[in-house]
Amino acid sequence: MVTIGLVGAGAMGSALGASWREGGAEIVTCLAGRSARTRELAARAGLTMVPALEDVLRADIVVSVVPPADAVAVARLIADAAGRARVQPLVADLNAVAPSTVRDAADVLRKAGIDLVDGSVSGLPPATGRRPTRVYLSGERAGELAAIASPWTSVTVLDGEAGQASALKMCTASMYKGTNALVMQAMLTADANGVLDAFLADVATMWPDRVPSWHLDIALAATKSGRFADEMAEIARTQADAGLPAELFNGVAAAFGWAARSRLGHTPPEELPLSPSVAEVLAGFAPGDSPWPA
Repeated sequence: MVTIGLVGAGAMGSALGASWREGGAEIVTCLAGRSARTRELAARAGLTMVPALEDVLRADIVVSVVPPADAVAVARLIADAAGRARVQPLVADLNAVAPSTVRDAADVLRKAGIDLVDGSVSGLPPATGRRPTRVYLSGERAGELAAIASPWTSVTVLDGEAGQASALKMCTASMYKGTNALVMQAMLTADANGVLDAFLADVATMWPDRVPSWHLDIALAATKSGRFADEMAEIARTQADAGLPAELFNGVAAAFGWAARSRLGHTPPEELPLSPSVAEVLAGFAPGDSPWPA
C-alpha cells in the first residue's frame, strides 16, 4: 500500500486525502496545534493521525496543501524535519502560489536532498458524486504522484519543469476568483447606491444563466477570502514576473482582504445556509468577527 503524508489537512487537503484513500492509499497527517474544525475534517476523511511531522515524512510521497503565504515556510519545516528523521521523501507542492514561489520552495528542499513535484488544484474539494476536481502536475517526477489512484480527481501531467502547474493555476484562478471579486464589489456598490435591482437586470441580459447565482458565488468566496487574498498576491507576483502590472491583482487581494474582515469572512464554508437571499448575503459583508448568519 502506498502511503501519502499530508501536510495541511484543511478542507482541500482532507478532501484530496479522502480521494487518495478511496483509491487504496493510506494517508497520514499530524494535527498538532490544528483547530477543532481541521480535526473534524481529517476525521471525516479517514486520515491516520501521527504525532509529529517527522512521522508524516516517512511516507512514500509528502503533499503540502497549506495557505499560499505559508508555502515556503512549510518547505523549510519539511526540510528541517526530514533532516532530523534522516529521510528524503518526494514532496508535492499543491499550493496556490506563483511559479517563482515554487522555485523558492524547491531550492529549500533541494538543499535537503529532496525533490519537488509542482502541482495545482482547480475546482471544489473532491468528493463522491461531484464532477472530478482537476489536478495538474509538473516536474521530472510528477508521474509518481499521478500514478496513485484518486477516483474523485482528474489528473493531468503537464510538459515542462516544475512551475508549469502553478503557472496554470495562477491564470485560471485569476479568472475564476478574480471574477468573484469583481461581482462582489459591483453588487455591494450597486446596493450602496440603491441601484442593485437595475444592475442585476442589466447584467442578466449578458449572463442570464449566471446572474441568479452570483450572490451564492460571492458568499462562498467570502468564506475563503483570507486564503484568497494571499492567492491573489501570488497572482500579482506571477503577472509581474511576466512583465505585466501587479497593481490589478494587488487590488483584488485588497478586496478579498476586506471581505475576510466581514461576518462571511469568519464563517466556515460548510456552515453557509443553503438558499440565502441576495439581501441576506450582502448583509453578511458587514464587518464583524462572529459567523454569519447567526
